[in-house]
Amino acid sequence: MTVSTQSKKKIKRHFNYDAALLFPILFLVGFGIVMVYSASSALSLKVHGHGYFYLKRQAGFSLIGIIAMFLCCHFPYRIFRHVVYPLLFLAVGLLVLVLVPGFGVTAGGSTRWLGLAGLTFQPSELARLALVMYLAYSLTKKQAKLDTFSIGFVPHVIVLAVLVVLIGMEPDFGSIVILTILAWIMMFTAGVRIPHLLVPLPVILAAFAYFLISAPYRMARLVSFLNPWAYASDQGYQVVHSQMAFGTGGIVGTGLGHSYQKLFFLPEPHTDFIFSVIGEEVGLVGVTIIVVLYGVIVWRGIGIARHCPDPFGALVALGLTAAIALQVCVNMGVTLGLLPPKGLPLPFLSYGGTSMVISTISVGILMNIGGQPSVGMKKQGGVR
Repeated sequence: MTVSTQSKKKIKRHFNYDAALLFPILFLVGFGIVMVYSASSALSLKVHGHGYFYLKRQAGFSLIGIIAMFLCCHFPYRIFRHVVYPLLFLAVGLLVLVLVPGFGVTAGGSTRWLGLAGLTFQPSELARLALVMYLAYSLTKKQAKLDTFSIGFVPHVIVLAVLVVLIGMEPDFGSIVILTILAWIMMFTAGVRIPHLLVPLPVILAAFAYFLISAPYRMARLVSFLNPWAYASDQGYQVVHSQMAFGTGGIVGTGLGHSYQKLFFLPEPHTDFIFSVIGEEVGLVGVTIIVVLYGVIVWRGIGIARHCPDPFGALVALGLTAAIALQVCVNMGVTLGLLPPKGLPLPFLSYGGTSMVISTISVGILMNIGGQPSVGMKKQGGVR
């Protein structure tokens, strides 16, 4: 083999991006910029005096996210083994800092952000990434003893509990649900015994129930979820107007920029409820395309996890894919009235810098794992 041929193969391998991940991501990010502008222009004009405030910021967030994705695509994922604990401690430290008066930024009754130079950062997004890395590292390191309750289960639940308590103090119930389900998925896949996973469920359900009834507004949201139209003027307002948006959109939508519900009827039209605006403007056809693209991303992520010969890489790929899938399901479920309202963005589409950067970084790591040589692809244990 000539030097030229070897160089060409190295270059091809270096720049051979996973099309099944890359194209859906680029489309969603690009379409997200368009939809953020459409959904926020009226609000931006009212609050900031022009209609381009959120558009410019989302375009900047998207550019940073895409650059971060390509960098992570070429960043060996195995290096994360050596920074698992610093990353976890950083996430915990930032979650604590959010709760310190003067550092946390409050919006909508919750203190979930840190403010810096006019920008905000949401530590719970980093916490999700840190949890995935920690669980993947710890579960593979302890794979020979995962059937032991004190080793395979307890340490991982303690770390989860620390994150859950801190996020619960913000409060952010949606992120708590995502983290808990994500941890159980990864522990089950790694080989933790099913009885060990079932034992604490009554306690967890009791804790969730207490969390719901401890604040009247949460209980009111749950009651209104069962029949939002009976509470259309208060707790059911968001879901009612979201459903009206989808109903107005019909099959092909009202056209880009022609949403009616975004005109100060639907709260947070460019963030938590951007899917509703999408449904109104591009209809069932557009929504179906979006759902298919997310399906392709999840399908490819699961494929990368299945074929990765390294248990750590397989669990990282599974965790990152599951995190994206859970966020998509919860956000869409809320906007369609299938789940109680929770403040979670729609990955790659909703306005927000932290969500965009963490989501694109996750895809970059997935592409790096998927681009590794599949030499000696034998199941090494530790992953079901």
